Amino acid sequence: MTLELETRFDPAYGQAVTVAPHVLRVTARNPSPFTFHGTNSYLVGRETLAVIDPGPDDDAHLETLLAAIGGRPVSHIFVSHTHRDHSPLAARLKARTGATVLAEGPHRPARALRIGEINPLDASADTAFVPDVALADGILTHGDGWAIRTVLTPGHAANHAAFALEGTGILFSADHVMAWATSIVAPPDGAMADYMESLDRLIERDDRLLLPGHGGPVVAPRKFMRGLKTHRKMRERAILERIRDGDRTIKDMVAAIYRDTDPRLHGAAGLSVLAHLEDLVARGLVATAGDPAIDGIFEPG
Repeated sequence: MTLELETRFDPAYGQAVTVAPHVLRVTARNPSPFTFHGTNSYLVGRETLAVIDPGPDDDAHLETLLAAIGGRPVSHIFVSHTHRDHSPLAARLKARTGATVLAEGPHRPARALRIGEINPLDASADTAFVPDVALADGILTHGDGWAIRTVLTPGHAANHAAFALEGTGILFSADHVMAWATSIVAPPDGAMADYMESLDRLIERDDRLLLPGHGGPVVAPRKFMRGLKTHRKMRERAILERIRDGDRTIKDMVAAIYRDTDPRLHGAAGLSVLAHLEDLVARGLVATAGDPAIDGIFEPG
């Protein structure tokens, strides 16, 4: 099964776009190779609203959100994870609306830093964020005419959560599943084993529509996520083949496997390869001296 990405998307900056009954999307103007056209924030409800992923700390985005809210009460602000393109605006939006902020928890890595290791993703982490309410897996939060169920999906980030709009078949998938690109899984912030387990969990659900943190909707979720799983397995096989053919460093593997990828993304690609290698070493398929590291030497297991 091949993975067919959808890169057609109109961010409609400065506007609120209806994407489902009583669901509006507002896209922040923070485009980049990692955020596509920008971060999607969602407004859920008709009278009293919930906001999902308020986005980056950006004046224009805050004003667009407030215009879309239109003076209606906001009771809840849900945050999928603590990367700086998703969570920082929560504090200012709470100050303007009085809403309760909910998330899995503060930022944390998927694993502890190893001796001598530096986290290359420190700058992307919103370490100041602390939710008012910590969400457990499966918890159902009731609002005015809506209910949102927390579905914990670690992988891209240790505290990543998706949010299911109960009774609608709609899942706000944040950065776990996106139509335009595969999710970045980069140690120590994320972990490939966690990502794959979370992906299997979502495949088992019966959601009919995924609304992601960047780009447009995923309209055939199960088919697309099976494609994502196949893509990850193919990447794993490619890494094993490169090692069997004599590559010993992540740099050499990236040069071969990602030769057609934007060079600006090669650093992230290296971290993705490291995430796969951490999993492969844990499963005994690859060997390395000590813990897997970005500058490590890897051999067949």
